[in-house]
Amino acid sequence: MKQQVVINHRTCTVFQSSEQAQVLLVQPVDGHDLEELDAELDWISSNANVPFRFIAVHVDRWFDELAPWPAPPVFGKTPFGNGAAKTLESLGQIVNEELVKMTSQDGAKVQVILGGYSLAGLFALWAGYQAGQPFEAVVAASPSVWYKDWLDYAAAHAPQAKAFYLSLGDREERSRTPILTTIGTAIRRQQQLLDEAHVANILEWNPGNHFQDNGVRTAKGFVWAMNTIHNS
Repeated sequence: MKQQVVINHRTCTVFQSSEQAQVLLVQPVDGHDLEELDAELDWISSNANVPFRFIAVHVDRWFDELAPWPAPPVFGKTPFGNGAAKTLESLGQIVNEELVKMTSQDGAKVQVILGGYSLAGLFALWAGYQAGQPFEAVVAASPSVWYKDWLDYAAAHAPQAKAFYLSLGDREERSRTPILTTIGTAIRRQQQLLDEAHVANILEWNPGNHFQDNGVRTAKGFVWAMNTIHNS
C-alpha cells in the first residue's frame, strides 16, 4: 500500500512490498513520475525476486534541485541551477532514517539503490560518482547525459557505486532541439567510460521517444540493479 509521509522535511510517497524488505529503492520524482508510479511499482513487484521498500522523494524545483552545476536553459527560459549536492545530502539523511527502521527488523544489511528518469537520471548518475554516497547501484533511465560538461566530468572522475543501469528510447535522438540530438552518442560514451572503469553496467534500448513509458522504463532499471547487487 502506498502512503504519503514527510521524511526529513521532504514529502515522500512510500511503498513496501513486504514486512522484511531487503532493498531500499529511492527515486526523486516530479508530477509526471507520480502519474506513472502505479505502473512502475506494479512492474517492480511483478518482476523483483527481492522484497523491497520504495521511497519516491517529491522534487519541487526540478531544474535547480537535480542539476549538478549551472547551465543555460534548454527548455523555455528556465536555467539549470546547482542544487544536486544539497539534494544528495537530503537523500542521504532520508536513507539513514529509513535504514534504522529497516535493519531493526532482523539485523540484515539493506542494500540501497538510487534511480531516476530524465534529469533525475542524470542526478542519479552524478550521485554514483560521489565519494561517501550511500547507494550501491544507480538507475539512470533516459538520463540527460547531453547536459553541459557532463561527459567531461564523468571521464575525469571514478565511479563510486558498484553497478549502473543506463537506458534510452530508440527515438530520443530525433529531436528538434539540437543539444538533445546528441543523446545517443552521449549515452554510448557514458557506457564506454563505465566499461573502462570495470564497473558492472548495462545499456538498454527501449522503443519510443523520451516521453513514453517512463514508469516501466525506470522499473526495469530498478529490477536489474536489485538482481545485480543481490547476486554479486
